[in-house]
Amino acid sequence: MLSRLRCPLRTGVAVPSVTLVISAFNEAGVIREKLENAMALDYPRDQLEVMVISDASDDGTDEIVLEYADRNVRLCRQEQRLGKSAGLTRFCPTASGQVLVFTDANSMFRPDALRMLVRHFDNPEVGYTVGSQQYDHVDQGASADSENVYWSLELKLKAWESRLGSVVGADGAIYALRKELFEPLAPEDINDFLIPLKVVVKGFRGIFDPEAICFEDAAPDFGGEFRRKYRIVNRSLRAVTKVPQAFNPFRVGWFAFELIGHKVLRWLSPVFLALMLVSSAVAAMQETTGSSNSHLFSLILLLQLAGYGVAALYWFPPCRTIRLIYIAYYVLLVNAAAAVGLGLLASGRTIGTWKPQR
Repeated sequence: MLSRLRCPLRTGVAVPSVTLVISAFNEAGVIREKLENAMALDYPRDQLEVMVISDASDDGTDEIVLEYADRNVRLCRQEQRLGKSAGLTRFCPTASGQVLVFTDANSMFRPDALRMLVRHFDNPEVGYTVGSQQYDHVDQGASADSENVYWSLELKLKAWESRLGSVVGADGAIYALRKELFEPLAPEDINDFLIPLKVVVKGFRGIFDPEAICFEDAAPDFGGEFRRKYRIVNRSLRAVTKVPQAFNPFRVGWFAFELIGHKVLRWLSPVFLALMLVSSAVAAMQETTGSSNSHLFSLILLLQLAGYGVAALYWFPPCRTIRLIYIAYYVLLVNAAAAVGLGLLASGRTIGTWKPQR
């Protein structure tokens, strides 16, 4: 509602020099397709450098990248596996482009996506831009369809946030940053969340452009989605503790409320769910032992148990194709993943490296 009170930002026409930064660990299965996708982008060839940061890949990824050396594709290899953020810190300062565009090896850009993504940089207020990642093959499994339902809501939130103030966080699959705003990262930092926080605190805006589109497959199963989610929650919560100024509305305006409402409260949802279950159970017991004729808390408890019961039906194979059941299971799963991420954070565990969930 608040976003409707703001005029949308004027669409820019900038065509800056760009370094497309592809982070890769053992991506031999998709890296050739990704490089061909980069070569086919509708962008001036003399304005585009492609940098592949290989995190000690040992499956032939590097050899494939070297085949494109004569097409302005540069291989930057870490000899030891140190993680994505370590690679970005080491090699991004060497990029030739005015704008860094970050992407993953399995994220395929639409031909005009790069042009759409960087056109806003003729506005000096804009520090980063975020594209629209969309999922392919959502009809090939319950996990992919569930993630797509969640992601369609996420994209709406991004659009509203962008219009009101700044989009909260970026998307490692497709986002752009003014090179001079890049800062070194610790190995455990989540670059596509921490960097945007710092940029907003410096007084710049982050813009979501729904016309800058890329495609990738969702995690192939719920197990892969679970591992991805708890890693994101763990690293993102650690990121917000590093930039406390982002919670100050006198410094960042509406962005502070967007950050709390969209991200922090959602990551804390398992805590709220547990408190709601316990408190309504206690209140329901008091209703049954007291003289009150009200059964409000008993009803609230029953509705919660029914929700968990629907999700639990996913464990019975005949129910796994029913959309209501597998989406309910997905909601339960992502909140369980958030709980694991919170637990790891509380125990001091950090996550710096991981394997792609595909």
